[in-house]
Amino acid sequence: MKIDSIVLRELSMSLIHPFATSFGETRERRVLLVEVRAEGLSGWGECTTGEHPYFNEESTDTAWVTILQELAPLLNSAEEQSGGKCPAIFRRVRGNRMAKAALENAVWDLDAQMRRIPLYELLGGVRETIACGVSIGIQPSLEKLIDKVGTAISEGYQRIKLKCKPGLDVEMFEAVRHRWPEIRLSCDANSAYRLRDADHLVSFDQFDLLMIEQPLWADDFYFHAMLQQRLDTAICLDESIRNRRDALAAIEMESCRIINIKLGRVGGFSEAIAIHNATLERGIPVWCGGMLESGIGRAHNIALSTLENFSLPGDVSASRRYWAEDIIEPEVTVSAAGEIRVPNTPGRGFEVRTDLIERLTVRKEEIKAMALVS
Repeated sequence: MKIDSIVLRELSMSLIHPFATSFGETRERRVLLVEVRAEGLSGWGECTTGEHPYFNEESTDTAWVTILQELAPLLNSAEEQSGGKCPAIFRRVRGNRMAKAALENAVWDLDAQMRRIPLYELLGGVRETIACGVSIGIQPSLEKLIDKVGTAISEGYQRIKLKCKPGLDVEMFEAVRHRWPEIRLSCDANSAYRLRDADHLVSFDQFDLLMIEQPLWADDFYFHAMLQQRLDTAICLDESIRNRRDALAAIEMESCRIINIKLGRVGGFSEAIAIHNATLERGIPVWCGGMLESGIGRAHNIALSTLENFSLPGDVSASRRYWAEDIIEPEVTVSAAGEIRVPNTPGRGFEVRTDLIERLTVRKEEIKAMALVS
């Protein structure tokens, strides 16, 4: 492969419904897309940064600068350009994993197209369908929450996850469990609690949750291990797991019993596969988390979720849950059984709606290969 150009775009996309977590509420998404062009083909990647550096240290604006000034030149000047080589190519740039993932995943997509095989096959996936769960943001009332959960269940989703925070937890769980005692239910705190809340968190055991996701600090293993000793419910780590080494440390310390793998958080497909393999060897189940992605990021999540150890339903839901119009076709749909059929065409498996992307673009920069060479 020899890259001809890299195109960076920022899109402005409105969510159908506001999405609230312990970080705050999101109504508009600044979606950062990377298109890598080579040999008449285009690979696409999505940078899953938030508008602000709240989930991790990155934001849309920092990723834009990092990709343009650091990562794109490194990729272009590399002797071997492939998805699997990207971690080594980008190694001198510390952190900035979501920016790295956007470029790396676009190159993986391009690799698969050039080989004329589906992206999931190139990654080593084994599933023809993936099981889907849904993440429900904090709602303004219990009535609204019950309505949202009921809709998701009627749509077939196999796992319901409730965002929670101190003061908005037990009452929600009680209401949902009373209405649906048999559903697969979990919660996600996004690091909203502290060790002083341990007694309160132990009370969550009564609700038969599949997991409590990232209850404590975003960079912690030690105190999660202390908490897990007291809980019957499995802790799932999200923000704490940045790479394979983190996953191994968390497993060794017994900080969690489940791990959420997000492509952007770990830096792209290469590291996600490494984490997957480590957890598979040690019997720790994983699932694919979401970051309010457009269809491009969603297509990549589908491909990742085909790997063997993705044994729990992920946050890979239908396009229509978030967008009136998605930027891929066909849109991602979920069957009545709560599954997505994995596309079997070369690359990511979904066509990109370039016309819609152009209409939604608020800034764009194309870097020709010659301009990238120092």
